[in-house]
Amino acid sequence: MIKAYILVQTEVGASAAVTRAIAELPGVQSAEDVAGPYDVIAVVTAPTVQALGREVLANVQAVPRITRTTTCTVVEF
Repeated sequence: MIKAYILVQTEVGASAAVTRAIAELPGVQSAEDVAGPYDVIAVVTAPTVQALGREVLANVQAVPRITRTTTCTVVEF
């Protein structure tokens, strides 16, 4: 299973609504409002990297009022 953290920036005042919308999406394990350079951090999983991109990230990026996302894929050393 592939796991990633998605760091999300939103329009001003939109973080709570964006967090709720992201939390409802398939593949999202958790989504939380945070303080700092990002407004929301989501933990997501998918069976493959391809599924992560096509089925999870694409859905997250389609949420209205998101201005930018940064995805950090978990790696094991």
